[in-house]
Amino acid sequence: MNCCNQKPIIELSAGEKLCKSHFTEYFESKVFKTIRQFDLIEKEEHLGIALSGGKDSLTLLHLLNKLSKQNPKIRLTAIAINEGIHDYRDKTLITAKEFCEKNNIPLHIYSFEDEFGMSLDDALKILDVKPCTICGIFRRYLLNKKSKELGFTKLATGHNLDDEAQSILMNQFKNNIQASARLGPKVGIKHAQAASGTGSIGNKNFVQRIKPLYLCTEKEVTVYAYINGLLDNFNECPNVSKSYRAQIRDMLNNFENDNPGTKYAIINSFLQALPDLKGRFKDGEINSCSNCGEPSSKDKCNACKFADKLEKAKVTVKS
Repeated sequence: MNCCNQKPIIELSAGEKLCKSHFTEYFESKVFKTIRQFDLIEKEEHLGIALSGGKDSLTLLHLLNKLSKQNPKIRLTAIAINEGIHDYRDKTLITAKEFCEKNNIPLHIYSFEDEFGMSLDDALKILDVKPCTICGIFRRYLLNKKSKELGFTKLATGHNLDDEAQSILMNQFKNNIQASARLGPKVGIKHAQAASGTGSIGNKNFVQRIKPLYLCTEKEVTVYAYINGLLDNFNECPNVSKSYRAQIRDMLNNFENDNPGTKYAIINSFLQALPDLKGRFKDGEINSCSNCGEPSSKDKCNACKFADKLEKAKVTVKS
């Protein structure tokens, strides 16, 4: 069923076909409704935006920039991590810089090479480890650490419905239900609350993360980004094909093609179970890394462990 007499540009999982203007209205309404429904953003915030220069983060920043113009008490600052992936991250960062300059949004860029002494490409040459493992650990570490240093009240990420559904299934298949308790549209406590120790969820060393695109499919985000001129080409990380997530993504896409609405069903059922998961694992102890002071379940965090491995590997290579 078409929305109007205009040419449709997308067919939703429910079967409705929307034209450009009606889809834009539908998409933006969904994002802002998600923000209200899950109480993601308060009237006064200094929001950090995890910006990669890809379709998800550009769409997120574009919409939050609209929100901040309506409410000047919501300040935005973009933060990007340069992992050092040749012919990929260097290109997306150009797009990120151009967008921030055009919209007068401050942008801070931090690199693996500056922070850990080596780019991801070089690290993978001397360490026998899956690319997404070390990349994910270093990225999460830097995003949290730098968000605290920059004084963000919250960190907004561009995770969409597909990303979340994949994470849920990955945790199920790996029998890691405790990790799913850390999922959802809002995770952790607001950073401003950390100093006073208030806030009932999370750890004071974590900056609260929010996902305004939580109920938007990857297909919807992609279409929105293109029709609004946020992106004119699609670049995928060359390491994605080597990841476990890619296998889950392809499997889930096949299910969705044969059974439209599968992804929404996964998310909706998960949201019903999430309160119980958070209650079950709320007493999980989070310590501080003895080396860097960042949150860690053990004496030393995974980022420091990998940094140590890199140092030892560099010494071995030189000798």
